[in-house]
Amino acid sequence: MASMGLSLDEQKAVDRFRTNVVEPSMTKLVILDFWAEWCGPCKALTPVLEKVAAEYADKGVVLAKVNVDEEQFIAAQFQVRSIPTVYAMFQGQPVADLTPARGETQLKQYLDQLLSKLPIQAGEVQQDVTPLLAMGEEILAEGDGERAASVFAQIIEIAPDNALAHAGLVRALIAAGHKDEAQGVLDSLQAEMAADPVFAQARSALALAEDAPEEAELAALRAAAAERPADMDAQLAFANALYAAGDRDEAAAKLLAMIAADRAWNDGAAKARLLQIFEATGLEDPWVAATRRKLSTVLFG
Repeated sequence: MASMGLSLDEQKAVDRFRTNVVEPSMTKLVILDFWAEWCGPCKALTPVLEKVAAEYADKGVVLAKVNVDEEQFIAAQFQVRSIPTVYAMFQGQPVADLTPARGETQLKQYLDQLLSKLPIQAGEVQQDVTPLLAMGEEILAEGDGERAASVFAQIIEIAPDNALAHAGLVRALIAAGHKDEAQGVLDSLQAEMAADPVFAQARSALALAEDAPEEAELAALRAAAAERPADMDAQLAFANALYAAGDRDEAAAKLLAMIAADRAWNDGAAKARLLQIFEATGLEDPWVAATRRKLSTVLFG
């Protein structure tokens, strides 16, 4: 893709495409999926692409996704007129239009034909599950715990000793409301893997989700917190219930208000719980970074 005479934003788009698609395609077969959040057929096709890409990872196949709303310049270069549009890329060039292959069986037939003709370096890919891990984390960040759990489970089939995949599966199961299954994954880990620091985030998330309240209980805690604004125990109980119910934004807002009101209360319990939420969410998460800035403002003004 030519880069002469491009604007700064266009050059950045080209650089992202080169990193995410062109470079992997030098030795692998890249399924390139053009999609958008508002596209219903895209949402139906995505799980099929993810499943097949995971199953074919040891054959040298990876999946790359391009959001046409965020990467309009790239979509224009490929003359994308409708979505989903799906290409197979090898050595930086489209080698097949996979758009007609909407079903899993048909997609596999296309891939089998391509793999029989192209010099794909399959052995090198077998242990490289990094793109799949990134995909699982992206899906989990979007709030789709069920689909993220499916991706992480497929990664574990490919690389059963990958601690990040197991930790991701635990967090995805928690997000999907399957706390018992998440605990089961943790309980089934071998001692050496269970000691890996990557599970700290998963354990924190599970601990915070343990007391998810019923709707009536959450309503009662909300009423108690509203009626007794100076009662820190009531405020903390409400904040804990909010997070366990999946409302991290309001939970964080409540904890920040408590810290602003009395940061020393109960040996800094509100701040400690907020930091635990940060750990459970992931310290690199954009939401954590934004909420940390709010915390700094409260603490240091």
